[in-house]
Amino acid sequence: MNTLEQLVSISRKYGADARYVIAGGGNTSYKNEKNLWVKASGCALATIGEDGFAILDREKLAPMGEKVYSSDSKEREAQVKEDLYAACITKDRRPSVETSLHDCMDFAFVVHLHPTLVNALMCSAQAAEKCAELFPDALYIEYTDPGYTLFRKVYDRIKAYEAAYGKQPQLIFLQNHGIFVAADSCEEIDAIYASVMAKLEACAPALPEGDAPVDASVTDFIPVVRQILSREGRGLKTLKITSNALADWALAHPKAVGVPFSPDIIVYCKSDYLVLDADVAQAQEKIEAYVKSHGYTPKVLLVKGIGLVAVGDHAKNAEIISEVFLDAIKIAFYAQAFCGEHAMEPAWIRFIDTWEVENYRRKVAAGASAGRVEGKTIIVTGAAQGFGEGIARCLMEQGANIVVADLNDVAGTQTAANLNSIGKNNRAIFVKTNVADMDSLQNLMKETVCAFGALDVFVSNAGVLRAGGLDAMTPENFEFVTKINYNAYFFCAKVASHIMKLETAADPDYFADIVQVNSKSGLRGSKANFAYAGGKFGGIGLTQSFALELAPFRVKVNSICPGNFYDGPLWSNPENGLFVQYLAAGKVPGAKTVQDVKDYYLAQVPMRKGCNPADVTKAILYAIEQTGETGQAIPVTGGQVMLA
Repeated sequence: MNTLEQLVSISRKYGADARYVIAGGGNTSYKNEKNLWVKASGCALATIGEDGFAILDREKLAPMGEKVYSSDSKEREAQVKEDLYAACITKDRRPSVETSLHDCMDFAFVVHLHPTLVNALMCSAQAAEKCAELFPDALYIEYTDPGYTLFRKVYDRIKAYEAAYGKQPQLIFLQNHGIFVAADSCEEIDAIYASVMAKLEACAPALPEGDAPVDASVTDFIPVVRQILSREGRGLKTLKITSNALADWALAHPKAVGVPFSPDIIVYCKSDYLVLDADVAQAQEKIEAYVKSHGYTPKVLLVKGIGLVAVGDHAKNAEIISEVFLDAIKIAFYAQAFCGEHAMEPAWIRFIDTWEVENYRRKVAAGASAGRVEGKTIIVTGAAQGFGEGIARCLMEQGANIVVADLNDVAGTQTAANLNSIGKNNRAIFVKTNVADMDSLQNLMKETVCAFGALDVFVSNAGVLRAGGLDAMTPENFEFVTKINYNAYFFCAKVASHIMKLETAADPDYFADIVQVNSKSGLRGSKANFAYAGGKFGGIGLTQSFALELAPFRVKVNSICPGNFYDGPLWSNPENGLFVQYLAAGKVPGAKTVQDVKDYYLAQVPMRKGCNPADVTKAILYAIEQTGETGQAIPVTGGQVMLA
């Protein structure tokens, strides 16, 4: 392995380990006599490649240690930024703010991280004393605002250390910030970190462990809170709930986590958090007061009886906020072993909160958003495969958070993983669901709210078909088809509308949607297929009735009536697909093969094409985006069925 490959390898090793790195933080570097390779801003250590490092000319970096810059902080930072840019060979990669620190340490490799245990010591009341006791050869730096000021202090202290001991320190601790480890080989870096962690682990108490149950009432409270946070042009928020022993400890010790400990916490979680009862009126009052005072919504809520609620601009952001704040709780807990936590002072917080470099990090973390349902949370039933999977995939591509609700847990889990591989800032989860069982559907609502904080659209897609004429159809098959295609639609609308009405009541500009994926067989009869057609006809009756009932609550209810998805498993499965069933049922006169059946059906479509999930999704998106129609049955049949 060459040196750059080693740099990538050690970066990924520590970047993927949550004990050392949260939210992609920290940075690494390698240097030779001529150049310095340092992690570029916005790149995550866990996934970084060689193109994730900015390359700088060390000859141009060297004078920065002795250069006298402006006494005005803003002007000074601009001058430093200009010098860093001038030294940067890769102009398309912004070098880390700690670049000069990496350059002034005379070792080939430097790895700067924020391990939870290290920060527990660095953010404690005994940071300096315990550091001297445990690590007598280390250099300890009192808290200093990052940027040039910190670089200058570390630079001068390194020079003083070198004068006193005839060598440079390999271990530098920064109060309320983290640790620098330097060595000429990655193996030595690993050895130093292993030694540091072992000493701290020996001092650390056992963390509170275990998940805490989430009360079912969460579905009555959190969606309303999400809407309060999102209204008045603030953008749809995504909420992530964590209910565990750590969150319970934070709720029991709110002062211990009341003020941030490190710059990373401020960047992602801001500097003030709300502690709430699970009471809507109190939540509304406190949130609006917070917004009025700060000019933005809170990022972290600690809710009694529920736990930690991370408030993100999208799902990825909510995940990061949750990870960072849970780490902050761990730091506060561990710090009790060192005489308690030492939070950042108000002036330090103000500097980080307004610093251009950290605002750049926030911008990178926020990511770009684009999509017709960006930030909406959508449940799609029957989404593990077939038509439902295709609809879920198309909605995922348009920016929605997707809940794959299906009985098939193997296929459903894989589908959610596949969707997450194409998502950007949005996320998908799988919830095993029986749409014909109310308890299962209530659990679906709870899991959806815990993962994303809301339900914006419910796509009732799950359906079954058993073909056969009057002589062949059994009462058992008729009941099964009706239970899934008709009864279950009622069950789904009942549980979904309960949450949606709470959300619309909290925001006068908000609309929610229930969309049933019906069929062209819901618009006209279907020979030897009456069980399916009857359920679908009934479904449109439910849609119109639900629409009348829910219109005053701004919950729109529409049906999409697709034509035949010939390429999907419902039709094309070689064992029990509709082509096979229809051939066996004699539904197509004179048909002798499956291909005969397929040709017969395709000939009935004026546009000579089968319907597909992308076609149906376009109709679903239309139903969601418009606010003037409800109770409609929208055909997507290639002209096969036309409405008068």
